[in-house]
Amino acid sequence: MQTKRWNIQREQPDHQAIQEAAELLQNGHTVAFPTETVYGLGADATDARAVSGIFKAKGRPEDNPLIAHVATKEQLRGLVSTLPAVAEKLLELFTPGPLTIVLPSNGVCADNVTARLSTIGVRIPEHPVARKLLKTCGLPIAAPSANISGKPSPTTADHVWADLQGKIAGLVDGGPTGVGVESTVIDCTQDIPVVLRPGGITKEQLQAAVGSVMVDPALANTADRPKAPGMKYTHYAPEVPMWLVEGALEKIQGVIDKERDNRKRVGVMASTETADKLQADQIIPLGSDLREIAASLYDALRIFKNGDVDLIVCETFPQIDIGQAIMNRLKKAATAYVDN
Repeated sequence: MQTKRWNIQREQPDHQAIQEAAELLQNGHTVAFPTETVYGLGADATDARAVSGIFKAKGRPEDNPLIAHVATKEQLRGLVSTLPAVAEKLLELFTPGPLTIVLPSNGVCADNVTARLSTIGVRIPEHPVARKLLKTCGLPIAAPSANISGKPSPTTADHVWADLQGKIAGLVDGGPTGVGVESTVIDCTQDIPVVLRPGGITKEQLQAAVGSVMVDPALANTADRPKAPGMKYTHYAPEVPMWLVEGALEKIQGVIDKERDNRKRVGVMASTETADKLQADQIIPLGSDLREIAASLYDALRIFKNGDVDLIVCETFPQIDIGQAIMNRLKKAATAYVDN
């Protein structure tokens, strides 16, 4: 398959390129496009055959549900059987934006979007290119991250190209994404909303908006069928093993030194402040605050390659604000957690 790539301006998307990409989606093909979180791989959410193309391209099992992306609240209402008051409030305050709301499905979307659950995750992305594409095609678009399943999610078009060139019909290059980690997923089918996946909208923001919010204790449980993407399988893994190391600077350096004494080439991912004080074979500073770290996380995971390093050592981060999402992704990517 030949993959067509369009390079377009974020704030003033080229009409012709968007029209061509929209027509591919309308004709049952897969197209990758930028959102404010990561790049998504889209297909018509009402067409089971089109959606199957997503799973085929990613190499992803069909028992993990997908998020349906829409351009407007009216489109969103057309995919669900009920819209509780708490969901209305969240839509008002946080959309367009990096929030996915799980609601009762009315059956408009294909069964392989919902993984045959009675619920569906829906969101209105904020990225102007995504919104223009969704408005132009006029369809709900099912879209997980546009990467090979298990690899770090893509935050640039080049990441998508490296993974999926020749496997998808089109790639809309709208520049790097902003948030850097996937949307927050919140289940609004119960009396108290439940966060199923931490992301760009924090638990604290949600609580300030609607009061009581729970965090699903089963975030790490892989036994049950998931209600949200990113809950069942190992995700975000770099090419080489990664250890999360919790503790002071001296402890992190001690782990590095021990492994280098064992003739391992060690790479490091850490905040800029910590990275500046460490010694290793390859060091990637992630940023000076949690928002910067989230934005650069997946790119850093992709930089480390077999042949350059044998092991990645990554410091842990405070689980406050978007740090909850950062640590959720790092724990899924890590092969070991060193905390003593």
